[in-house]
Amino acid sequence: MLDISLEEILIRIPVLLITVTVHELSHGYAAWLLGDPTAKNEGRLSLNPLKHLDPVGTIMIIFSRIGWAKPVPVNPAYFKNRKRGTILVSIAGPLSNLVMAFAGVLLYLVLFRIGLMEESIFMKFLLSFFITNISLAVFNLLPVPPLDGSRILSGVLPDKRYFGIMKYERYIGMVFLLVVLVFPDVLGEVLNYLIMPVLRGMIRCAEFVIGVFL
Repeated sequence: MLDISLEEILIRIPVLLITVTVHELSHGYAAWLLGDPTAKNEGRLSLNPLKHLDPVGTIMIIFSRIGWAKPVPVNPAYFKNRKRGTILVSIAGPLSNLVMAFAGVLLYLVLFRIGLMEESIFMKFLLSFFITNISLAVFNLLPVPPLDGSRILSGVLPDKRYFGIMKYERYIGMVFLLVVLVFPDVLGEVLNYLIMPVLRGMIRCAEFVIGVFL
């Protein structure tokens, strides 16, 4: 995890600030559109990264691209349809990462075609940008508390079964956090099997779009 150059760290910091801010803002904005003012009232509908960063999660993202931010407060009681609202709000963050990742892949391939070298700082920034966004999207979609995937699960499973699992949420979350902190490389290898197909799919889609317009 620590096999990373100073240049890469300096590139990942602005990538982190953009990625995390948009991710959390998307959660809060989705909740607000569905009638929940909690995030807005607590100042989380903000482009200020400092309102969204979690210290441990931030360090993890910088060094391994796998991490988390400070969760946006959501009150499902405001939703007309609690289950649907929970799913939509939960998926908004990872979806924003996938949209940003695709934009990054598309711009990277366009600039590469017109001759901008891979060794340039901006190309390295774009590479880090779309890889980080894909990594965060996939990681956060894992159905493990307190990640977004566990909230999505709440909208899919019957209430009795879901709450039967969630009564152990704190313990599951603590064990998962311990695994992430102690064995980040192992988790990274596992996630690569999920991340690479997404990346390859985005590259194919971006190449198709470029082929149509260029």
